[in-house]
Amino acid sequence: MPDPAAPLPYLVFDFDSTFTQVEGLDELAEIALHGLPNQAEVVGQIRALTDRGMSGELNFQDSLAQRLAILGAHRRHLEPLVERLKGKVSESIRRNGDFFRQFADRIYVVSSGFREFIEPVVAEFGIVPSHVLANTFTFDADGRITGADQTNVLSRNGGKILQLKALDLPGPVYVLGDGYTDYQIREAGLANRFYAYTENVSRPSVVAQADEVLPTFDEFLYQLKLPMTLSYPKNRIKVLLLENPDARAAELFRAEGYQVEEVRGGLDEDELIERIEGVSILGIRSKTQVTERVLAAANRLISIGAFCIGTNQIALDEAMSRGIAVFNAPFSNTRSVVELTLGEIIVLARRIPEKNPKMHQGTWDKSASGAFEIRGKTLGIVGYGNIGSQLSVVSEALGLKVLYYDIAEKLQLGNAVKCKTLEELLKQSDIVTLHIDGRPDNKNFIGSKELAQMKPGALLLNNARGHVVDVPALAAALRSGHLGGAAVDVFPYEPKTNDEPFETELRGLPNVILTPHIGGSTAEAQRNIAEFVPERIMQYINTGNTQQSVNFPNIQLPLQQAHRLIHIHANVPGVLAKINNVLAAHHVNILGQYLKTNEQIGYVITDINKEYDQDVIQALREVEHTIKFRVLY
Repeated sequence: MPDPAAPLPYLVFDFDSTFTQVEGLDELAEIALHGLPNQAEVVGQIRALTDRGMSGELNFQDSLAQRLAILGAHRRHLEPLVERLKGKVSESIRRNGDFFRQFADRIYVVSSGFREFIEPVVAEFGIVPSHVLANTFTFDADGRITGADQTNVLSRNGGKILQLKALDLPGPVYVLGDGYTDYQIREAGLANRFYAYTENVSRPSVVAQADEVLPTFDEFLYQLKLPMTLSYPKNRIKVLLLENPDARAAELFRAEGYQVEEVRGGLDEDELIERIEGVSILGIRSKTQVTERVLAAANRLISIGAFCIGTNQIALDEAMSRGIAVFNAPFSNTRSVVELTLGEIIVLARRIPEKNPKMHQGTWDKSASGAFEIRGKTLGIVGYGNIGSQLSVVSEALGLKVLYYDIAEKLQLGNAVKCKTLEELLKQSDIVTLHIDGRPDNKNFIGSKELAQMKPGALLLNNARGHVVDVPALAAALRSGHLGGAAVDVFPYEPKTNDEPFETELRGLPNVILTPHIGGSTAEAQRNIAEFVPERIMQYINTGNTQQSVNFPNIQLPLQQAHRLIHIHANVPGVLAKINNVLAAHHVNILGQYLKTNEQIGYVITDINKEYDQDVIQALREVEHTIKFRVLY
C-alpha cells in the first residue's frame, strides 16, 4: 500500500468501459446504423470483437481493424456520440469529478479508443488535450470513417506500451483499466500497479492479473486516502437478504453499489451468527430471529430491514443500544392483508372449506346448513392499527357492523364502535379477527378463557402473529363445535423453507382455512415492501435520516450542504456539551445541529464546514458514552 503522505502517483486511465460505462465504438455503431435492418447484427459483431480484443483472445490490431471495417460511420455521427458518452461517464468517476479537476496534472487518459470522442468527454473533468493519448480516425473525401491513423502507435499491437515508453513519466505509475492492453503496461515494467476496474465490466482474464480489483473509483480513493465525495466506498457495504424478499430489494441495493448476498430461506440463531460477520445491512422477514447473541456477533451492522410489518423477531432494545437502526414496512402490505381477511370471512361464512374438498372427491353436498351472509353480522376487530382500521372501513361497506378493541386510544372510522374490554368485544361479535403485534406480552392473547367468551358458532381469524393464539385451545374449541370455523395464516412455529413439513393441531378440522403466512404475499405488497424498506435504509446510511425507524429517535433532516457528523450515544446528561466542546476546541464551525433522544439513546447530527482538522474525528469517537460515530460527506 502506498504511503498516503507521498505525492500522488501518475494515474493512467483507460477510457472505454472504465472512464465511461460503455465502449465508444459500440455506441458509434448504434448511432451510425440507427434504423437500418442490420443494426442489431452489426452492433453485436462489433461488441463481440471488442470483448475478444479486451480479454486478449484476439490481438488488438486485428480487433480494431475488423471493427472499423464494418462500422459504417460518418464524421457527422461523432457529435451525437460525444453527447451520448457525456451521459455515460462511470457513476463513481462522475461522483468524484472534483478529484480529477484537482489533480488533473497527474492524470492521463491512454486509450485505444479515439481522440475525436474522448477529448471532449474528459475535458469536463479538467483533463487537458495533452494528457489524452488516443487513436485518431481517418476519413474519406465524403467524411466517412475509413480506419485509424496508422502512424499513431496506439493503433498497433502493444500500442499502450509504446505510448507509455514515449511518455516516460517521472514517478510511480498506477494503471486503471478493464482490458488486456491495460495490464500489459504493468507487465512491461511501465507501471507500478495495475487496478482492474470492474464497475462496468469484469473480465476474468484481466481480474486474474490485477494487483487490486476496483468495483468503483471510490474504492481506489479510499485505499489511497485521497479526497473523495463519499465517506465510505459503497462497494464495501455488505447486504445479507434472508427469506426471499421481492427481487426489487436486491436490485435497489445493487444499484446503490452495495454487495448483496441472498439466502432464500430463514436462518436459525447459530446459522445467522456464522453469516453476520462483516454484514452492514441485514434484511429479514418474519421467520428469522435477530437475538442478542446475533447482534453481539454483528461487528459491522448499521441497519436491519424487516420486510414485513412486525418487528417482534428483532431484539429492538439491544439493536438500539448497539446503534443499529431498524426499519420495517408498516403500510406496504396493509391492503393485501385486509383483502385476505375479507375473503376468509366470506368463505368461512359459506362453509366453503368443507364444500370444496367434497366436490373434488365427487360428493354433491348442496345444503345451507351453517352458512350465512355476512351482511348485518357483527365483526370484532382486535387491534385497530393500519390493517384493523382499513378493514373496518371496507367491512362497513359490505354491511358488517364493526366493533374494535385496542389498548391504545385510536380514532374510530365510520360507524365503528370502540369496546372498553376484550371480553365486551368477544361476547358481541359473530366474527373476530386479530390484528395485534407480536410483542411477548401478547403470547396466548386468545386462549381457552377468551375462546369460551365468544358466541357459539362464531368465527375466529388470525392474520397477526402465530403465538397470539393458543393453538391447542383453538383446536379444542373447533372440535367441540363451540366455534363455527377459523382461518389461520400465522403459526407459533413456521417452516424455514418450503421443503420442511408443516405440523399443527388444526390440520384436518372442518371449516378451517390454513394458509402459509401469505397475508402480505401479493405481487403489489411484496414490491411495495421491497422498495419501501431499502429506501428507508439507504436514506439513513446516506443522510442520517431516521424517519420511520422503529427503534431510533425519528429525525427528518434537511438536505446536506456540508460534512455531517452522526453521533449515537447513551442518553445520559452532558454528552451534547462534550461533543460541542470537542468541536470548539478544534475551531470547527457548526452550520446546523439536530438532537433527538428516547429513554435509552441520544442521536445528534451536526453539519460542519468541510475544512476542519481531521483530529476532531477521533476526538468525537472518544467522547464518553459514544455508541457509534460516522461522518457523511
